[in-house]
Amino acid sequence: MEYKRYALYYAPPEDAEWARFCTRWLGWDMTEGQVVAPPEIPPLPLDHAEIIRAPRKYGLHATLKPPFRLADGTTRECLEQACADLCARTAPFDLDGLQLARLGRFIALRIQGSDTAMGALTDTLVRDLDGFRAPPTEEELKRRRGKGLPPAQEANLVQWGYPYVMEEFRFHITLSSSLPRDAIEPVETVLHERLTPLLPQPVPIRDVALVGEAEDGKFHMVRRFGLGG
Repeated sequence: MEYKRYALYYAPPEDAEWARFCTRWLGWDMTEGQVVAPPEIPPLPLDHAEIIRAPRKYGLHATLKPPFRLADGTTRECLEQACADLCARTAPFDLDGLQLARLGRFIALRIQGSDTAMGALTDTLVRDLDGFRAPPTEEELKRRRGKGLPPAQEANLVQWGYPYVMEEFRFHITLSSSLPRDAIEPVETVLHERLTPLLPQPVPIRDVALVGEAEDGKFHMVRRFGLGG
């Protein structure tokens, strides 16, 4: 399959119970490339399809290197080889844990404890694979700038094509769209009851996933690259 854009993700192991629940919650299995039925949940003040409308097409993930078009003169095969080489020389590590958190009006999983190792991995992916990234278009720059960016984020946008990288990066696994204020707590309560007991401690980080955006706008698993070879 040919893809419009590529990205590097942390993608939880498909066989982990918490990942299976979250995949069903989001309704898109990027490994199988198919829609999946949602889990049984109590009634909520917002239709489940609206709750997960924004994150659904991306699948269950945390973005490490944001989506990018391939630069002229590069190929998917070369990108895959570069990912394999980079990951082979990067040691695996563990996160202390994950916890539910609010990001504005979004609900996500955030790192519990130190994020130093994850920050180092994402910085390396953004920096060392940047030669494969085509420059953003003027339309993309305008959209990213929106109502204006702080100086650090503007500098990232110019240098790396995305504002929220390097020092501005915050690891998160998005589990909802931006929710109406009266829906945030009920959705958070359901996720806390159903998901929190399944979350592992520690969380092993053993690979990085290369994913691609297909013509339908959804992201699909391309290949996993083991850390440390």
